[in-house]
Amino acid sequence: MVTAAPRDQDQIAYVQEESLSSYTEEEKSAIIADITSVSGGSEGLEPGPHVQSINTDDPFPEVPGTPVEKQQLTVRAVLVGCILGGIIAASNIYLGLKTGWTFGASLFGSIIGFAILKPLSRSAPTFLGGGYFGPKENNVCQSAATSAGSLGLLFTSGFPAAYQLGLLSVHPKDDIGRLITFTICCAFFGLSFTQPLRKFYILKLKLVFPSGVAAAYTIQSLHVGKNAEATARKKTKALIYAFIFAILLRVVSEYAPGLLWDWHVFYALNRIGWSSAIAAESWGWIWEWTPAFIGVGMLTGINASYSFLGGSFLAWAVLGPIIVAKGIAFGTIANPSIPGYMNYMGMSLQDPIHEPSPRYWLIWPGTLMLLCASFTEVACNWRSLYAAMRSACGMLLQRFSKDGVVDDVVDPVPEHERVPFWAWGSVLVLSTIVTCVVMGVQFGQNVGVTLLAVLFSFLFSFIGCESSGRTNINPVTSIGNASQLIFGGLGRGQNYAIKRGELLNLLSGMLTLAGDMIGDLKTTHLLRASPKAVFVAQLCGAVVSIFMASGLYVVFSTAYPCINDLSYTTCAFPTPDVQSWRAVAVAVSSSTLPIPPSSGYAAIVLGLAAVISVVAKYTVIPPKYHDFIPNFNAIGIGFIMNVCTYPLAMFSGSTLAFFWRRMFFNNYQMYCFAVAAGFIAGEGLGGIVNAIFTISGISGATYGTPVGCPGSVYCG
Repeated sequence: MVTAAPRDQDQIAYVQEESLSSYTEEEKSAIIADITSVSGGSEGLEPGPHVQSINTDDPFPEVPGTPVEKQQLTVRAVLVGCILGGIIAASNIYLGLKTGWTFGASLFGSIIGFAILKPLSRSAPTFLGGGYFGPKENNVCQSAATSAGSLGLLFTSGFPAAYQLGLLSVHPKDDIGRLITFTICCAFFGLSFTQPLRKFYILKLKLVFPSGVAAAYTIQSLHVGKNAEATARKKTKALIYAFIFAILLRVVSEYAPGLLWDWHVFYALNRIGWSSAIAAESWGWIWEWTPAFIGVGMLTGINASYSFLGGSFLAWAVLGPIIVAKGIAFGTIANPSIPGYMNYMGMSLQDPIHEPSPRYWLIWPGTLMLLCASFTEVACNWRSLYAAMRSACGMLLQRFSKDGVVDDVVDPVPEHERVPFWAWGSVLVLSTIVTCVVMGVQFGQNVGVTLLAVLFSFLFSFIGCESSGRTNINPVTSIGNASQLIFGGLGRGQNYAIKRGELLNLLSGMLTLAGDMIGDLKTTHLLRASPKAVFVAQLCGAVVSIFMASGLYVVFSTAYPCINDLSYTTCAFPTPDVQSWRAVAVAVSSSTLPIPPSSGYAAIVLGLAAVISVVAKYTVIPPKYHDFIPNFNAIGIGFIMNVCTYPLAMFSGSTLAFFWRRMFFNNYQMYCFAVAAGFIAGEGLGGIVNAIFTISGISGATYGTPVGCPGSVYCG
């Protein structure tokens, strides 16, 4: 999973010499280049010599003449933020089920929150939401949005895997109570864990957290500077136009998918006489006009997008055809009326070890690459991870010490604006108690295993902070898979039945995915805002996320049963994360290892390649060349995903953004990532509209045309 930073900003603040102080000079240069691309430069300035470095460490200097924000935490900011977070929750479930990639709501919440609240603050009376609206309140709005959109990852990973394995009821709507209560268990751990980690990672170690830095610069540009209003207007219009366009395209294209959405180029070539082109169609090489994943490519950049496409090409254009030709994996006939048209994506298999489908065979190398790449990154940064754990434990011990030890980290936030220990501590204790009760009563898991899952959730939060702070990627899939391995061993030790072991394995793994919100605290730090106000806003957003995420998952599952049922030969949602979770749950719970030997050998080779690549990045390759090192997380997802439309779209988006930036930099920095954010949110909301239309019986499947689809069979 990748957290993409918004990369456009119009004003670079003055930077003190100690910025990026926890990095080497080479690392500073690489990070400055990255954040400069994230944040842009002042309108009218040329990139390059004008921007020597940017402030990623210390709060922005106070701007003379700026009104004092007496109220940062307001009902209007939290309410608007939660509504915007609901839109992002829809987008994230849609995107996560499609590709396993999800995105934070910081850019969308910052710009659209500003577009709603700034005019309201000027025109409405005080009792209806009027009054000064500044950057600190804007930060509260985007923090509520981020929190409200955060829990969708549960429903793009473990829960669909549980339904595919037949471990819960037939339909998620029959389990809505259990879905909500389990989501409550996961909703608040991350908010509690970030508070003790804030002092170490943000104030002492001063990690960058690119998404948080970019959000801070975005908010600052909307409120501060002589061109702030004009800038805000332009960005808001660009985002709204992109948002509306993406919704309309997603909904309208459902009624003519072969013409407006999917272009089956190789099927068309087959129809006009190139008979062998049908093989490329069989392997999923289709062009899709998906605004969301073109936008994703614009956000994530060249390295991740090109690696993603490279992984797909290696899996579905090289290894897949080889293992089929060698008789190692097998496909089925997709449409008898089209000679040579095959389906290689089946997951309902009689003998997966000896007669696997190519999709099943490729899952194992993809999963191991994800694990190896993520945890090698952690191992290469073990010193700061160890220091973080010592620091967090030291702060907790100091809290209960009677010796009055002096803290060596200066907190610039006034005492009354900090989150007190009793506040985040009580949330943590209550969450732990509720989790133990829910897991024991509803799922039959003993308290000891549940407490161990909570402990691992805390330990893995260090990995999440370390990774997102340095690379802007939070490897939640790999963290979840690693926790599955741990709890799989515990299940074997307690001699659970296979089905019970698989369910508790998935649930315990999901408990460790408590999302961290420390990126918002980086934004808060730079804007001199109140952590206490953000904490309350995040709590409100988490409550909204509980019901939004559960409800949206039920909507998608009702409209598209193939999400939870492997008997379908085709599905609009490839669910790559789900396949990884399902594979690990089956592997650690089965009495025999359900992996084809040749797939296992390939997984070991590619896993070693991932390890070597990451180690080389940290030991022998200078930081300025890191963008040229393959991203094995993205390559692994390319293996697990059984369609090539999204890698192609991301490749196109990142290439478009690259040349846009090179040729029209000022235009790029003003519009590019506002457009990307609108594309992502718009298609996600359009997906919800289509799901509702499907449930209502008025979708394209009922009234659409199959023109352009293979065999004239509707392909929406």
